[in-house]
Amino acid sequence: MLARIKSFFGMEAKPDREASQEEVEKVAEEKAKPRIGYIHLSGCTGDVMSLSENYDILAPLLTEMIDIVYGQTLVDRWDIPEMDIALIEGSVCLQDEHSLKELMEVREKAGLVVAFGSCAATGCFTRYSRGGQQAQPNHESFVPVGDLVKVDLAIPGCPPSPEIIAKVVVAAINGDMDYLQPMMDLVGYTEACGCDLQLKVVNQALCIGCGTCAMACQTRAIGMTNGRPEVNSDRCVKCGVCYVQCPRSWWPAERINQDLGL
Repeated sequence: MLARIKSFFGMEAKPDREASQEEVEKVAEEKAKPRIGYIHLSGCTGDVMSLSENYDILAPLLTEMIDIVYGQTLVDRWDIPEMDIALIEGSVCLQDEHSLKELMEVREKAGLVVAFGSCAATGCFTRYSRGGQQAQPNHESFVPVGDLVKVDLAIPGCPPSPEIIAKVVVAAINGDMDYLQPMMDLVGYTEACGCDLQLKVVNQALCIGCGTCAMACQTRAIGMTNGRPEVNSDRCVKCGVCYVQCPRSWWPAERINQDLGL
């Protein structure tokens, strides 16, 4: 099953032969399924919808490769158990004591904490809200998960695609650190939006005019003018997907110099 899922997502070549039923059962007995938890904080539920409602892509992963042990709407359980991977959706409201307590407890009980989606990774549009919500007018300060606890991986997207969710989980199961390295590097970028393209890429003469940022923008806030990105701030929701997808954004200068032999 693992080989089939990895082959489907292009993570490795197909095996020379299919594993026998006895071999599959032996592996299943020797290695328990990873325990996955889903935690929802502040934001919409788009990330969990991408996780749970794309059955054609994620059904084998969700039903045969992992055990979901915690999650609002996914598991009928109120106490937070020990888990191997915690997918945290949404930013953290500093005025919400319950969310703060839940986040701290999850960090203690999870082996791997994943900022699941742009609200958790960068704060997205919630980070720039000013309060005044009818239900909770005192909720006015929202920060990404990484501002409060140690985050191990960040999955970008508003919401993340089901393909990237599956690839990250499979890579984590297999300890494929080469594949996970970009998600690990993204943990340090808790502020990312269209303006970063101008300040950190275009203004630094790094932009190659490829248009990847415009194609990745989920609100069509970016257009290309004279071969360079132009951001419509009224459309930008501060999700950071454009900056993440830019091929010139995340490489550290020392890594570039090392690769170029400088």
